[in-house]
Amino acid sequence: MKNRLPAHAIGIPVSSVAYPVENKADRKLGGKADNLVNCIREHAWGLKFLNQEGLRRLSSHNFSVREGEKLLKASQCYLSTTEGPIAGLLFISTDKIAFCSERSFKFSSPTGEFIRIRYKVSIPVEKLLTANESQNVKRPSRKYIEIVTVDNFDFWFMGFFRYRKTLKCLQQAISQAQRLPS
Repeated sequence: MKNRLPAHAIGIPVSSVAYPVENKADRKLGGKADNLVNCIREHAWGLKFLNQEGLRRLSSHNFSVREGEKLLKASQCYLSTTEGPIAGLLFISTDKIAFCSERSFKFSSPTGEFIRIRYKVSIPVEKLLTANESQNVKRPSRKYIEIVTVDNFDFWFMGFFRYRKTLKCLQQAISQAQRLPS
């Protein structure tokens, strides 16, 4: 549609202090919308490693890789911790499952200096007992994967883009490891 009265068009800057723009929906969503945006932003970091070779390099850069070990799947997800969920990548290989956080965390070293390191978890597949699926009772769309080790440690992962595919790959890696002679 053509604007017939261009001289009468008024634009209000979005950051205007004199004319604040706010509606009830914005106030209701508030923190929830911000959290969603942050979650999407955190998950987007892995997109730069879309090809399989990039994922293999990232895996071998962060974890030791044995000769003959093959990367089966890499999935963006969150690891649940007592301090809250940590965004990162879950690597499933023929020898281990490993998680590496997206961001590094600041820790105090024994000398008193602060160092930045990534949060990492690595578990040999022969130490894995099960990979169980779970979901939030109140929100069934929120699905979790619980990984239980033979020494009764459990790790909870969530926020997968391809939940079923990751769960299937984990279960296959565990069953293959259990079939191998000790």
